[in-house]
Amino acid sequence: MDLDYLPFHPGPSKPSFTPPPGAVDAHCHVFGPAAEFPYAPERKYTPCDASKAQLFALRDYLGFERNVIVQATCHGKDNRALVDALKASDGKARGVASVGPDITMDDLKEMHEAGVRGVRFNFVKRLVDATPKEVFLGIAEKVAKLDWHVVVYFEAPDLEGLIPFLKSMPTPLVVDHMGRPDVTKGVDHPDFQRFVDLMAEVPTIWSKVSCPERLSAEGPPVYSDVAPFAKKLVDSFTDRVLWGTDWPHPNMKSHMPDDGLLVNVIPRIADTPEKQQALLVDNPMRLYWG
Repeated sequence: MDLDYLPFHPGPSKPSFTPPPGAVDAHCHVFGPAAEFPYAPERKYTPCDASKAQLFALRDYLGFERNVIVQATCHGKDNRALVDALKASDGKARGVASVGPDITMDDLKEMHEAGVRGVRFNFVKRLVDATPKEVFLGIAEKVAKLDWHVVVYFEAPDLEGLIPFLKSMPTPLVVDHMGRPDVTKGVDHPDFQRFVDLMAEVPTIWSKVSCPERLSAEGPPVYSDVAPFAKKLVDSFTDRVLWGTDWPHPNMKSHMPDDGLLVNVIPRIADTPEKQQALLVDNPMRLYWG
């Protein structure tokens, strides 16, 4: 583990908000354990181990029933830890993998059998080396044959240059963490409005309204400066939003969030039972189990 790496919260609080039956934590990770699943040589950080057993225990404790486990950059394109967790989940987890252009259809079908339903393309420069967009497009064309989707991770200043590429995708797109807006600029700032306009224009683009702990300038316990951004997306695109804990919160530098407090943010951004049902149950079930 890196010397400045913050391990996940050892004792999160019990949420006061109770998720609806069948709720899905649609963005989380497993790390290692390194003794069994070594971290990738090309990784930009070395985390603490965060096992499938710990993830599933947290899921139950927080009141969720399912997980969507996203391949983290510390494991590179070695998806063995992800696949191992999916196979151990008794059908309660789906996965998003990271693959290279040499991936075969047989490899993809094998991952599909384990529960993988998407691939992730990362454009955050501090986390990964740049990949040519034509490489990503080639991968997307392969996974489209399995009716998978593509998850994209970028930061708000990079969106304008990415729009033509995003519109060229042959699959549905899921944008991580609302495209990482600068919340100090406000909901009406052109940077965030550009993302809202893109979702309005392209009906196959979804968003995760997650990670207030990464976006907030105010910080815990309520992350109130992030809520208006997430609420705008939930209100505007109720059938295309997802939520997740991001456990075990890789590369958090400001603080390590209490996952119970993160769950308590949900009714601030999805303020009716109907919106909560869509955000936490109907949408992730349609995308990952449908």
